[in-house]
Amino acid sequence: MTQRIAVIPGDGIGVEVTGAARTVLDAVAARHGLDLAYQEFDWSCARFAQTGTMMPEDGVDTLREFDAILLGAVGWPGVADHVSLWGLLIPIRRAFHQFVNHRPARTFAGVPSPLAGVGPGDIDILVVRENTEGEYSQIGGRFNQGLPEEAAVQEAVFTRQGISRVADYAFAAARARGGRLVSATKSNGIVHTMPFWDEVVRSRAAEFPEVSWRSEHIDALAAKVVLAPTALDVILASNLFGDVLSDLTAAATGSIGLAASANLNPSGEHPSMFEPVHGSAPDIAGRGIANPVGALWSVVLMLEQLGHAEAAADLMGAVERSLADAATRTGDVGGNADTAAVTQFVAASVGG
Repeated sequence: MTQRIAVIPGDGIGVEVTGAARTVLDAVAARHGLDLAYQEFDWSCARFAQTGTMMPEDGVDTLREFDAILLGAVGWPGVADHVSLWGLLIPIRRAFHQFVNHRPARTFAGVPSPLAGVGPGDIDILVVRENTEGEYSQIGGRFNQGLPEEAAVQEAVFTRQGISRVADYAFAAARARGGRLVSATKSNGIVHTMPFWDEVVRSRAAEFPEVSWRSEHIDALAAKVVLAPTALDVILASNLFGDVLSDLTAAATGSIGLAASANLNPSGEHPSMFEPVHGSAPDIAGRGIANPVGALWSVVLMLEQLGHAEAAADLMGAVERSLADAATRTGDVGGNADTAAVTQFVAASVGG
């Protein structure tokens, strides 16, 4: 059966790493007999500059027919970040109930962690971020604009359903991994939403007695990512806290350029979206030196979600072999290869 993938290269190095992902996906599909079909969309800041919109009005409806979405990166100078994100990424997440942001972080051979005494395999953390509500709501506004008393109000929205479903995903993930989970909170300072978060997480934890878990304040937990990352397994966090912690855990492993993500609709009722999180990097765009590993690891997550576990493991092995050798990793992680060389090695190494 053909599985259809919508490809949105986006902006900057997103175009380059998405091209790398397509090349490697072709190699994986050939080796494992996968029937994948692609359709590319030019939705981006460049499109916004021409038309005033990041994607067409029927963009979400167009994507409904696909099995997965592969996104490169969004953002470019001259287009405000809130315009590019709320014009493309966030509407897709919400329309397709992609309520889990699945963010793995691992230390690899060949990529030293900036943390002392941390080696390959010592950090293996999964951040499960609530992805559709919480602190990133659209409720609020600005008042008395331009006046000395100007004010802005932004409301956080937490629902029992929203917390429950992401907590269930995180606890199930912890049960399948090391059996440990920490829930990020700030209930000592945020008086309504965070105690509610804690209450609902506690109620869901009762359904997973095999998982050892605790709740920890976000500031202390952020410190532990730096001071004791090897003790962490699964982190469950709200939209804002998870956004920050997932970048911090990636940085602790050596480079955010390696970071992959999956915006998941776990039931499969709607397509999920997969993207590296390094951004569009305008400063290096077009130079052919972008690190494609974040995109390739995102493809691994996509293959897993599409039901191709063996192909996913094969590709991950090829990525690990690439990172282990300076000749086949990019300069941002201490190598001397360009994007094309890494891509060619990984494509040739699949199944090796």
